[in-house]
Amino acid sequence: MSADLEHIRQIMREADCLYTEAEVEAAIARIGAQITEELAERNPVVFCVMNGGLIFAGKLLTHLRFPLEASYLHATRYRNGTSGGELFWKSKPEISFIDRDVLIIDDILDEGHTLTAIIDFCHHAGARAVHTAVLIDKDHDRKARPDLKANYMGLPCVDRYVFGYGMDYKGYWRNAAGIYAVKGL
Repeated sequence: MSADLEHIRQIMREADCLYTEAEVEAAIARIGAQITEELAERNPVVFCVMNGGLIFAGKLLTHLRFPLEASYLHATRYRNGTSGGELFWKSKPEISFIDRDVLIIDDILDEGHTLTAIIDFCHHAGARAVHTAVLIDKDHDRKARPDLKANYMGLPCVDRYVFGYGMDYKGYWRNAAGIYAVKGL
């Protein structure tokens, strides 16, 4: 069943803009420069976490000034439910990263359960090192591990329901040009 489009439009009309498109683009450029400086000589394999990481990864890749192999992975812990469980691969990585550095690009570091499981999977599958880049790091104390931090982080975010630049509201507004918080959430 599709969402009520008027409700979806109302969500955008009432949303609070946390970061403008210009602020987000500046953060992406900054992350790209950091990654280029630190990983350019390490021949990393770059993986976008679908679906949320798509827009951030696409924009970030244009700022990485070195040759790289790029692919995607799609993993979830929800499998059509509302509470997380074991990691389920919708699409496993197709490029081998045995003895390679891996860069995982995702939209948001919220609680981090899925990202932690992906990092563990990469290490177990033979990655030399695993690096993470997230556009948004949500500020709260519910992280999967207290020490969980992205190697490259774009913007901090208050603990609200956010959408835009890949993050969605009920499947919509991934395409919003900015980072928005749903009114009241």
